[in-house]
Amino acid sequence: MSAVSAPVLDASRFAYLKPRDVARVAEAYRFSDAAHAGQTRQSGEPYISHPLAVAEILAGWHLDGQALQAALLHDVMEDTSVTKDEISDTFGKPVAELVDGLSKLDKIEFQSAEDAQAENFRKMLLAMARDVRVILIKLADRLHNMRTLDAVPPAKRRRVARETMEIYAPIANRLGLNELFHELQELAFSHMFPLRYRVLVKATRNARGNRHELVGKIEAAVKAKLAEARIEAAVSGREKHISSIYRKMIEKHLSFSEVHDIYGLRVVVKDVPTCYLTIGALHGLYKPVPGKFKDYIAIPKTNGYQSIHTALIGPYGVPLEVQVRTESMHRLAEAGVASHWMYKDDAASLNELQKKTHQWLQSLLEIQSQSGDSQEFLEHVKVNLFPDEVYVFTPKGRIMSLPRGATAVDLAYAVHTDVGNRCVAAKVNGELVPLRTELRNGDRVEAITTGYAKPNPAWLQYVRTAKARSNIRHFLKTMQYEESAALGERLLEQALKGYGVTLADIGEANWERVIRETVGLTKVELLADMGLGKQLPAVVARRLVLRAEGEAKPHAKAASVVIRGTEGMAVQLASCCRPIPGDAIVGSIKKGQGLVVHTAECRHIARSRRAQPEAWIDVEWDRQPTRLFQTSIKVMVANERGVLAKVASAIAEAGSNIDSISMEEDRSVYTTMLFVVEVANRAHLARVMRSIRRLSEAKKLLRVRE
Repeated sequence: MSAVSAPVLDASRFAYLKPRDVARVAEAYRFSDAAHAGQTRQSGEPYISHPLAVAEILAGWHLDGQALQAALLHDVMEDTSVTKDEISDTFGKPVAELVDGLSKLDKIEFQSAEDAQAENFRKMLLAMARDVRVILIKLADRLHNMRTLDAVPPAKRRRVARETMEIYAPIANRLGLNELFHELQELAFSHMFPLRYRVLVKATRNARGNRHELVGKIEAAVKAKLAEARIEAAVSGREKHISSIYRKMIEKHLSFSEVHDIYGLRVVVKDVPTCYLTIGALHGLYKPVPGKFKDYIAIPKTNGYQSIHTALIGPYGVPLEVQVRTESMHRLAEAGVASHWMYKDDAASLNELQKKTHQWLQSLLEIQSQSGDSQEFLEHVKVNLFPDEVYVFTPKGRIMSLPRGATAVDLAYAVHTDVGNRCVAAKVNGELVPLRTELRNGDRVEAITTGYAKPNPAWLQYVRTAKARSNIRHFLKTMQYEESAALGERLLEQALKGYGVTLADIGEANWERVIRETVGLTKVELLADMGLGKQLPAVVARRLVLRAEGEAKPHAKAASVVIRGTEGMAVQLASCCRPIPGDAIVGSIKKGQGLVVHTAECRHIARSRRAQPEAWIDVEWDRQPTRLFQTSIKVMVANERGVLAKVASAIAEAGSNIDSISMEEDRSVYTTMLFVVEVANRAHLARVMRSIRRLSEAKKLLRVRE
């Protein structure tokens, strides 16, 4: 044991438990104390002081005996030789599972510290999805670590504080642990920006002295007004947190003296109807600020929070924030999901909160199943933890909660994954809008779907929800893999023709030999790798036709790969030269991109074709392509009124669609327009250009090759 005596377990803190559970908690304390014997914290205290403090925080939330035992044991697997089986044998499997969910993955080697951190978060969050007590213990653990962070070196202090601000505080907020959320934010801010924190604390203290009398008068006036209206209420003043003041200063570019709403009032009443009566009385006392009224009772936040918020203009023009709620709403606002253990009388509100929490936890499992790695999973979770929300309605009147900045695509995925995947357009309040349109509170949103639609990679640039982001990426990865495998098969077929054989002629024995040589890839994975440029089809073809008597040699020219234009992401038409059917074309396999097709005369590839001729393959257009292709044309026209409409009409008459238009900024007698149009082939493009040339205003016309 260390020189400093270990703290003693105070059984009175756990008096809400049954005597049998208290005895098990005491046993867990003795077990943990023995396991951590000789270990100290960086402050010099015996290590057991930390798990004991975590257990006491949880006891304040009235968590059950199993959670308290796990809290006392949460570091024994990580820091001592105790195993999960030993914990299971002594304290039972549920406690062992909780401890395992909290233990870091120190035994596994990662590429970087970021990967290790992301994997630890992934494991913890997935354990939390199975049992929410995991995250409650972890949050209590983080709270005690933050309270004692002064003992660690400054660099680690800042890293832990940033991690708390980015991950743990938002999780506490998402679970409705309001009091914990604010304390974590305050502690994190004080360690990330210690000088700024001290300056703001001093400024707030000075302001408190200057405004104390005014706030007291406002509070007295509010109490008198409510008494006059015969409303029984508990009125209390509250001071804005330092981190909240700082965030407001940064977001709105204000100095401290310009942040007036440092103080607010909280009014707690007996029932919901009284909440609205109270708001009416307060609006009669002081004028409300337009646009600052928020009714979270009618539409609760996703973490179950309910309250009415209003902003008033008090005496001398001082802004005042007021929150009105019932007693049960107040308890829920402070304790969140932990109130499941603390208060058994609020059954209805707790059931709703548990349902929302369960839905969020299940969404974590869904995101995990679609994420490629831990970093990607952590990114999705961070996106999902943004606290600001908008509330929109589906056509059937269902209320959907989305992060601020969410788009119609986010709404489509929130309704159902298939709706998101098949979404082609959206209506907001009955009007067609672009899919990237940001939604606002109260919007009525309808996602329009078709059976042939599929996600667009461009959606990833503007979606806000983790569910939308992960589903889009999952779909694109799956689609790219399938399309790459199909392209790989075509490339291999082309290479095999050079040896006078077809894919059907290759026996299973040859396939098995090649697969063994490619580090255990399956046949489909090998084909996909060829489509993505990770394996050379010519090399694979040579290995497939290799005979025992010697090296196989090509004896015929390989056939060209046919380009249909419908291959999806596995085949890309180069944007530098925009090839269309009828153009002479060549292709190259780019690693990770698949087959990229250029026109044969494209200047961007001339040097590469001379230096690496083996990297280029013969490609040709399908005789009857079934889609339209984009190409660019430049038109010089007389700068007259209505000329753009005439050119656009000529293009439409030739059966072509305009994808985009740009014009030169320097316009005089003549102006130059650049159109990106959709055509079936070169013959179709020629018809479009003839249609434009008939216009008397058209002076010069050419296809843009580069």
